Amino acid sequence: MKNGGDWLSVKKGLFMEIEKEIRPFGLRDKIGYMFGDCGNDFSFMLCAMFLMKFYTDIMGVSAAVVGLMMMVAKFVDAFTDVFMGQVCDRSPVTKKGKFLPWIRRMMAPVAISCALIFAFWFRNMPMAFKIGWLFFTYLLYGSVCYTAINIPYGSMASAITADPKQRTSLSTFRGIGAKIAITGIGSALPLFVFQKDATGKVVFSGEHMFGAAVVCGIIGITAYSLCYFLTTERVKMKQVTKKFELGDFFKTILSSRALLGMIACALVLLVTQNLFQGMNNYIYPNYFKNREAMSLVSLLGTATMLAISTFASSASGKIGKKEFAIIGSVIGSVAMFVAYFVHTQNVVVWIGFQIFGEVGLASFNLLCWAMITDVIDDMEIKNGERNDGSVYAVYSFARKLGQAFSAGLTGFMLSLIGYTKESAFDESVTNGIYDAASLAPAIAFGVMALALFFLYPLNKKRVEENSVKLHGGR
Repeated sequence: MKNGGDWLSVKKGLFMEIEKEIRPFGLRDKIGYMFGDCGNDFSFMLCAMFLMKFYTDIMGVSAAVVGLMMMVAKFVDAFTDVFMGQVCDRSPVTKKGKFLPWIRRMMAPVAISCALIFAFWFRNMPMAFKIGWLFFTYLLYGSVCYTAINIPYGSMASAITADPKQRTSLSTFRGIGAKIAITGIGSALPLFVFQKDATGKVVFSGEHMFGAAVVCGIIGITAYSLCYFLTTERVKMKQVTKKFELGDFFKTILSSRALLGMIACALVLLVTQNLFQGMNNYIYPNYFKNREAMSLVSLLGTATMLAISTFASSASGKIGKKEFAIIGSVIGSVAMFVAYFVHTQNVVVWIGFQIFGEVGLASFNLLCWAMITDVIDDMEIKNGERNDGSVYAVYSFARKLGQAFSAGLTGFMLSLIGYTKESAFDESVTNGIYDAASLAPAIAFGVMALALFFLYPLNKKRVEENSVKLHGGR
């Protein structure tokens, strides 16, 4: 392999020959791929952070119902994700590749469908209508529009480069892109969507939330456009023409311990992440009564991820991606358990605990996309077939289930402690919010470490052996 150059993969005829005139892999691809997930999370994390708050405080729907609706909607993704994975694998190869054209097609529908979720002008409609609107718009956004852009985007990593080290760098930049969006949403939006009422209480604004969704949609389209124009698919994959057999597909999935382990880890990761970040909408304005601190912790979380990203690739190269993620998960679990037992009323101390929790999230988030390409390589060795789009679709579905379950769990916990719009500032409720915001992520981080250790088999040695088998150790 030329230094920083292209790979030529001819494994079982799965890849077309890379054209010599295509520019070599470099920083431009990393930045372009980074902007892709930045575009994703300007809608994905907007919903993860604020949808529950919007429908409980503005629309008056109970947290349990909102959580249940989100969980039910995500199960629809069992079909749309797999379908989109097949569409990707069977898409014809164009000058821009198989996957990039989908970025161009779907970036506007993603932004529009996300903004429609926050239609505050329906707040005085009958409850049945409001629940129906939530279900319809959440399905339109998540199961149709977001799926049609996210599955091609994730599958595209294998087409940008076949070099495992370069894929790790793409995963790291993808994590940075996601964190940029999370920071923009988490630091700027609380100052805009939370307002003080006549009594001095910090309350949620439906009008401001819709405006924020429109702005985030415009920013998301811009980010997707940068991904489209800066990224190059240099490994030109052949179009899959083999007839799709559902039974064979699931047989292949179930036979891969690596994929099953990664699915389990993805479920736990998303539960951990959304519990950790979703409860911020309640603990800062309700328990600490401090919206500014909510913005600050988002900035500090980004700084933490950026700091870890400077050594994540090199460190994981030495000790292994799996091993690196386990260490971070343990750190996050210990920090949040300590936070639970301390039960601090000092917002600065709480932020300190959250930063250690961010270490746990960043350690896995920065590497998980490279880990899924390791899984695809492992399945290719075992089965002699490579279906990047379909495998990524299954993994994406697992992540969405994790998001849905965490939303349902968040809603259940809030209902259990008696949270309503009227009781939002009662002492018993705010103390319950603190306990949920600390103990639930602490347990989730611990489960994530155990899942990585016991269920995911691709340690450093196994990944290196697979690379030698596929690429001759180059």
